[in-house]
Amino acid sequence: MDIRTGNGFDVHAFGPGDHVWLCGVRVPHHRGLIGHSDADVGMHALTDAIYGALAEGDIGVHFPPSDPQWKGAASRIFLEHAMGRIAARGFTLANCDVTLICERPKIGPVAPAMREALAEIMGLGADRISVKATTSEKLGFTGREEGIAAIATVTLLQA
Repeated sequence: MDIRTGNGFDVHAFGPGDHVWLCGVRVPHHRGLIGHSDADVGMHALTDAIYGALAEGDIGVHFPPSDPQWKGAASRIFLEHAMGRIAARGFTLANCDVTLICERPKIGPVAPAMREALAEIMGLGADRISVKATTSEKLGFTGREEGIAAIATVTLLQA
C-alpha cells in the first residue's frame, strides 16, 4: 500500500472588494483578496497539498500566473485538475484538512458551507473534508488584517 501526505500553504493580501472567495464559498467582507485568479487562498493551499502528495509541483507549475488565460479564473478549475491527477495516478483521497488563518471574516459560521462546496468540487463526502480557522492573535500580517493565509494537508492512498 502506498500512503502519501502532502502539505500546502498560500497567502493573499486584502485589496478592494466586497467579498472573498474561501474554499469555494463567496463570503461577504468589506475587502477582497488580491490574486491572479479568484484568490481563493483555502482552495489554493488544498490544491498545492494534492500536487505535493503526488510530487507534481504546485499550482504555478500547472497553471502559470504568467499565462493570461488564468487571470480571474475560478480556483475550482485548479482543484478539479488536481483531483483528476489523483485518479490518473491510481490514488484516492482519504481525507483533507484546511486551516484558514485570519482575524476576519469569521469562518465558523460558513465552515459547513465550505465543506459542502469542497465536497461537491472534489466528488467526496463532506466527512472526509475538514475546514477550520484560527487567528494569529493579532500578530503578523494576518493579525493586522492585511490578508489571509491557509494551510492544508491531504492523505492519499493507493492499494
